[in-house]
Amino acid sequence: MSTNKRENAKHKRNTLAGSILVQGEILAIAGIIARAIGLVRRIPLTNIIGDMGNGYYSNAYEIYSIVLLLSSYSLPVAISRLVAARTEKGQIRNTQKYFKGALIFALISGGISCMAVMIFAEKLAANIMGEAKSAMALRVLAPTLLIFAIMGAFRGYFQGKGTMVVTAVSQIVEQIILVVTSLVFASIFFNIGSKFGNIMMDENYAPALGAAGATIGCGLGALGSLFYCMVNYQIYVKKIVRNEIPLDASKRTESMSKVMMTILITVVPFILSTVIYNVSSIIDQSMYNHYMESIGEFDLKTLSMGVYSGKYRVLINLPIALANAMVSAIVPSLSASISKNDRVSARMKVSSAIRITMIITIPCAVGLAVLGRPIVDLLFNGEIDMAARMLYIGTLSIIFFALSTLGNGILQGIGKINVPVINALIALAINVASLQLFLHGFHLGIYSVVLANMLFSLVMCILNHLAIHKHLSYKQELRSTFIIPLLCSLIMGAVIFLLNLLLQMFLPNYAVCIICILVGIVVYLVCMVIFRGITAGTILSLPGGEKILRFLKRFGLFRK
Repeated sequence: MSTNKRENAKHKRNTLAGSILVQGEILAIAGIIARAIGLVRRIPLTNIIGDMGNGYYSNAYEIYSIVLLLSSYSLPVAISRLVAARTEKGQIRNTQKYFKGALIFALISGGISCMAVMIFAEKLAANIMGEAKSAMALRVLAPTLLIFAIMGAFRGYFQGKGTMVVTAVSQIVEQIILVVTSLVFASIFFNIGSKFGNIMMDENYAPALGAAGATIGCGLGALGSLFYCMVNYQIYVKKIVRNEIPLDASKRTESMSKVMMTILITVVPFILSTVIYNVSSIIDQSMYNHYMESIGEFDLKTLSMGVYSGKYRVLINLPIALANAMVSAIVPSLSASISKNDRVSARMKVSSAIRITMIITIPCAVGLAVLGRPIVDLLFNGEIDMAARMLYIGTLSIIFFALSTLGNGILQGIGKINVPVINALIALAINVASLQLFLHGFHLGIYSVVLANMLFSLVMCILNHLAIHKHLSYKQELRSTFIIPLLCSLIMGAVIFLLNLLLQMFLPNYAVCIICILVGIVVYLVCMVIFRGITAGTILSLPGGEKILRFLKRFGLFRK
């Protein structure tokens, strides 16, 4: 009897892991593809507008990001939580009403933020970031705030309904349009800026105008993604929702005033935690820019920030996309479990999400640390050494940011939406104090930003883990989640480090990078199988899992 119970529990864990994995896979794959497309875009974009242009683009985009966070960035996750809870109870009419309420909220918040940025672009760029020329790019970005807000309501609705496909595809559509249009307009505007810059005797006017041209693609990409979401919503309503309405289990339909109040109460803590969690980057840039101005390093300020944002952060954000995908997948799923008071299921989902995230992000961090310079040299022109040193110093932040981002989503999913706000405030205070020390005490320049940002994510990891343990009675499994992936990653890192040293003597850099990456993937996966870091349940939950498992057994790599 006890054996049967153990087998049933094991089967349930594998089923839950598979469900989270499948949903996470859809968004993770789309997120990684979208980030990869974005990475591909930043390479020719850097070549078009240069590191100076990247600096102007980065400063404008940081302000845009914070305004977006304040207005609507958290809307998809918050709405998915509300929609999932009512869908789980069969309340179809209330579900639709919350979607309409989300659209109203998006129109109001997105419209206000758009107008505010349009009006105050110069003051925001000059006073906050200390970079007045970023105002052109910031003003062009303003309409994207409204478009993104509306799109967020659609994405949140579909995520709450348990389908990640629409969000996933819309991300790819957005990035494809963004890449093409941003590069075209960046080139056109840069050429125009060169002509006017010669007349004005301002060599930085062309990079600034080129950065503004690049931001046009952000709005056009978001518009294309929104159109895709709207078409899918119309199809979904006609095929599914209209058939579900006669089966509605709602005892009463909630009033629109209650719907809007519930959305507001839910969204505000999400917004606060997300803003505080992400505001560290804009504070870091602002403090760094003003410090560099105080010592007279005006051009180095923009150049180094362009390297930081256009090279270093682009590379480390690629694997962090998995954590963002897992958050979108796990929040509605956890909300459904908590609404049924099924804490055992919730703990299983948390365990699966953390483990899957670590299995992927730990080797990415080690790989970027080892191959940092050759990868930067392969992908980018301009300043290479600075970007490589940033990667050597800061790749651990990939793991910390992935864990802290996922921790935020877990706490929000179990209803503790105020906890990440408090944790982020504590981490932010430590971030500001450490950056001040690194800049003024140790004079580490741009590397101060890298270190302070990494410390911020580490503190968030620790605080979120303690909160999850407290509120969910969750005990973190260490061996399969952290120890084995780290051991396998270190073995992989040693192999590709030696291989890189050997091949650099005979082959061009692009060939060395490709060979090292492919060998690294194979070594890591083989080590994970040998050390039992990948279970049969995990393999079977993958697409084509049965064939993969049979293949591994044939070579004696998997015996159970």
